Amino acid sequence: MTKKQDLVPNNKYIFEHFFELSGDLLCIAGFDGYFKKINPAVSQLLGYTNEELFSRPINEFVYFEDQNITSKVRKELQNNKPLLNFENRYLTKTGEIVWLSWTSMPVEDEKLVYAIAKNITHTKKLEEERNLLLTKITKINSDLKKLTYTSSHDLRSPINNLLSIFDLLDTSKIEDSETLEFIEMMKSACQTLKHTLNDFVDVLILEDKSVAEVEELDLHESLNTVMQSINSLIQNSKAVINIDFSELKKINFNKAYLESIYLNLITNSIKYTQPGQIPIISICSKKNNGINQLIFSDNGIGFNMKTVKDKIFGLFQKFHNHADSKGIGLYLVNNHVTSLGGKIEVKSAINKGTTFTISFKKELT
Repeated sequence: MTKKQDLVPNNKYIFEHFFELSGDLLCIAGFDGYFKKINPAVSQLLGYTNEELFSRPINEFVYFEDQNITSKVRKELQNNKPLLNFENRYLTKTGEIVWLSWTSMPVEDEKLVYAIAKNITHTKKLEEERNLLLTKITKINSDLKKLTYTSSHDLRSPINNLLSIFDLLDTSKIEDSETLEFIEMMKSACQTLKHTLNDFVDVLILEDKSVAEVEELDLHESLNTVMQSINSLIQNSKAVINIDFSELKKINFNKAYLESIYLNLITNSIKYTQPGQIPIISICSKKNNGINQLIFSDNGIGFNMKTVKDKIFGLFQKFHNHADSKGIGLYLVNNHVTSLGGKIEVKSAINKGTTFTISFKKELT
């Protein structure tokens, strides 16, 4: 009776068959830089006969721009250092460039290198096309930014001129009420357009800044700077702002970002106060499990959190029909916080106010 192992070819036949049938390029090369044994995939890809491949140094088949680096890594192989995922280009007999990714293992006693290569030409072409596309998109994006900056600048100049004209008008000499109302409407529209253009530029600048400078900031000093700039708004609204920075007086953050956060959250609280009520705003700092936090609360009209969900910080997302609402403020606040490794959470309900909890990036101790 024939035993099962008798039906299995001898080891030499198995290895030879595997070597010949492999779709990858299998090579045995000498430390002298010549091929000693190759499988059919090598000659099929490069287009040379076995005699041609054996008779010339391997580096002669390498694309000329990669010959120096290939010689360098071959010396490392001779120092018994394996080579993993090394990529270089070869030139076929017809002049076509092919990319190969090599895994090579040296055997010092035999003065031989056993190597496997994969043809990655298709992958490299896709990568090149992608890089060209990214370059093109980057240029288009840069051109659009320049156009937007230019347009904003060009539009703001005549708007500022119009606003100056309105300031020069002596309305006390105008008796017609409709004319006065019309002038006031025009002035208000120009002011709104000016603010909108400024906000667009702020968004562009924010998107364009990849790294923001971080420094130690006094929470109270930054807040005072903002409150002075909007003092008339606070006075006119009769807003009450309660401040408590006793638990945490300073944080490491970007100065412009912190002031923008204060500005947008305070003005939003005043803008979206409940009809007939005085805005009451609370700003305090806390340390929560080693994390520095700023907490803003107000008694405004609030949000329906089930409706707004994750859209609350989206660009141009508006949830109230306020004439001055542009959907940019909270977008800026969120980007300021998250771009420096922090996060912002919201709790709110209709006619029950809103609380923003800003958790800054945890500082290494």
